[in-house]
Amino acid sequence: MGKRIGIDVGGTNVKIALVDEKGKIIYSNSVPTYAKMGFEYTVNNIKQSIRDLMNETRTDEKTIEAIGFDFPGQIDCKKGIVKLAPNIPGWVDVPIAKMIEDEFHIPVRIDNDVRCAALGELKFGAGKGCENFVCITVGTGIGSGLVINGKLVRGASNAAGEIGHIKLVAKDGAICGCGDTGCLEAYASGPSIVAMAQDYIRGGKSAKFAEMASDGEITPYIVAKAAEAGDPVAKRIFEIMGEYIGLGLTSVINLLNPEKVIVGGGVAECGDLLLEPIRRTVKQRAMVVAGEAVEIVPAQLGNSAGVIGASMLIDE
Repeated sequence: MGKRIGIDVGGTNVKIALVDEKGKIIYSNSVPTYAKMGFEYTVNNIKQSIRDLMNETRTDEKTIEAIGFDFPGQIDCKKGIVKLAPNIPGWVDVPIAKMIEDEFHIPVRIDNDVRCAALGELKFGAGKGCENFVCITVGTGIGSGLVINGKLVRGASNAAGEIGHIKLVAKDGAICGCGDTGCLEAYASGPSIVAMAQDYIRGGKSAKFAEMASDGEITPYIVAKAAEAGDPVAKRIFEIMGEYIGLGLTSVINLLNPEKVIVGGGVAECGDLLLEPIRRTVKQRAMVVAGEAVEIVPAQLGNSAGVIGASMLIDE
């Protein structure tokens, strides 16, 4: 296996990395997405970033084995088309694989961002050596990548792994960003942490996270720091979050019987504040055989999981 390029396209930035056969990042850089300028502008920025990478690393079309992209949203992996990227306006039915292949004459593969993170963890992170695991990311939303019998699961229409939309409430539940109600994501995500904190402040109570938000803006990071400092309200918010996520995972664990659940994403960087209530809930609620077999662990590759996994897509 030779050197490969992994590219993580987000709503704000595009990360690009040159990855070796051991999953080590040799070179990395990022450029603004400038989504408001249209997808053509971003694609041209990506092309220039690839050229810059090649110049900096003294590589070329002959020494780069493959290029892999990860995107948030709906992806047609087989055709190499971004069907819809909700957080990147204008990215609708964009044939990105062909556009890059035509420019550089290097094989290009694309996939969903969370599946790429799961692939990175499978090859070089917390999922190494596992045959069956679930990799979830907890941030603005909740996504997951599924690995069964050592292979990524994509589903009939490349939509497998939408754990954030497991239903926790049958009717009259909280409204989710997907338009439905009662979804896990509506109860347990970065915005949920902020909403719970703001509700408490509106109730006229004092809390450490209110004092820490000097500009008045509450963020999940501030609530986490308040919890680490012992603030009881902030700690309870993470308890509630962990209980909801653990409840959602219980259904997945009972269904798939994985060896591990790997937890990543921005909110998950809070560590045991979130992981402990998840573990406790799974232990209490999962079927005994499946619950005892699963280990719930933090992701190992951090923000690099996506680009590392994307660089490995050519093998899938």
